[in-house]
Amino acid sequence: MTEPIQDRLVTVRRSFHRHPEPAWREFLTTARLVEEIRTIGVDELAVGPDAYDPADRMAVPDDDLEPWLERARERGADEALLERMTGGNTGAVAVLERGEGPSIGLRVDIDGLFIEESTDADHGPADEGFRSEIDGTMHACGHDAHMTWGLAVLEAIKESDFSGRFVVFFQPAEETSGGGCPMAKSEFADDLDYLLAIHVGLDHPTGEVVAGIEKPLAMCHVDVTIEGTSAHAGKAPNEGANAVHAMGAGIVNAYGVPRHSDGMTRVNIGTAEAGTASNVIAERAHMECEARGETTELMEYMKRRLERTMKSAATMHGCRAAVDVVSESPRADSDPELQALVGEVAGEVDGIDRVLPAADFGASEDATFLMERVQNDGGLATYLIVGTDHPTSHHTPTFDVDERSLEHGVDVLVETIRELEARHPVPHVAEPDDGDAAAVAEGGE
Repeated sequence: MTEPIQDRLVTVRRSFHRHPEPAWREFLTTARLVEEIRTIGVDELAVGPDAYDPADRMAVPDDDLEPWLERARERGADEALLERMTGGNTGAVAVLERGEGPSIGLRVDIDGLFIEESTDADHGPADEGFRSEIDGTMHACGHDAHMTWGLAVLEAIKESDFSGRFVVFFQPAEETSGGGCPMAKSEFADDLDYLLAIHVGLDHPTGEVVAGIEKPLAMCHVDVTIEGTSAHAGKAPNEGANAVHAMGAGIVNAYGVPRHSDGMTRVNIGTAEAGTASNVIAERAHMECEARGETTELMEYMKRRLERTMKSAATMHGCRAAVDVVSESPRADSDPELQALVGEVAGEVDGIDRVLPAADFGASEDATFLMERVQNDGGLATYLIVGTDHPTSHHTPTFDVDERSLEHGVDVLVETIRELEARHPVPHVAEPDDGDAAAVAEGGE
């Protein structure tokens, strides 16, 4: 009989850490998740295209899938599962149906990053023998811990006398904002009363819990391709249309887009490449960009200005620009009612010595698709943070987690789910209208 996940949290996390796979390439990761879920025993298990409509995916790579599929095959992934995941349809949804009660969702992400993990002797995974086995790829954001939480919580709820419906979304492609949308549009997100999303660390130390994030930035990933005309740079530069020159103008002007008075806005050109040789007028340039905003509307403002800027720069230099929105995610804030409940529960969990009711997120997350779906359908959602001591920040070669936080996360989630079951329905708190706010300000009721 397989040892319970709750007794091998560290082992499970380290196993995932050894085999990080980037967005839409999580073939071995999904296969191992399915193996664990089948051992737990659930009422419904959907994998890949059975978990969502593949047409709703975003940021799916045009190529590079086959080597990752073959690597998973070589490492023993179930062939029938790999066949179902053809085309990069990774990820899974597990469902427990336990009679009358609330319908509760838990979202955890599963993808790794294109980062070469450190080999330094003082880097924990390298020192203790569970460093990434895949060159150039790493779990540098804690998704290995998130998957461990998802499995352990699923197991704990299965073994309890929980009454209701419990759905765990093992979501692919968070790092590219590609997987949240299809899972939010799927049938598994229908009629959820509550949604919990969770992250480890984010500069909060071990023993600290944030009951819900606020102000996640809406964002979009944008690819820009500029097409010009090549010519000899010495003999006849006037005969060319210089894609490099257009790209340079576009970059400078993009950073000059006015920030908006309604809130935070961001723009960044992350990669830029062009040309073939020093003596050739470049006929093609390519950039990978992003725009963000404090609200979805502000993100849309930055996206429109970025697109207009790039197309204008190309036209000015006799070139053409194609702008492709690869993926995007909205802003969705945690609900205060659910934050209050999580905070109350977390304060009673062993090892948690500080609870923050809320914290500004300052970054972006495509869990907001699921949060927005649940909230629009009348439910409540929160995105909580379980702190961990990490030697360096997320998305760095020496990122690691304090494995004491694995148990903390499981306990906070399980106790929150049981408390939601006991208190259901958790009442919504209406936002005061302007008249109510004025009455309160003047001492009225």
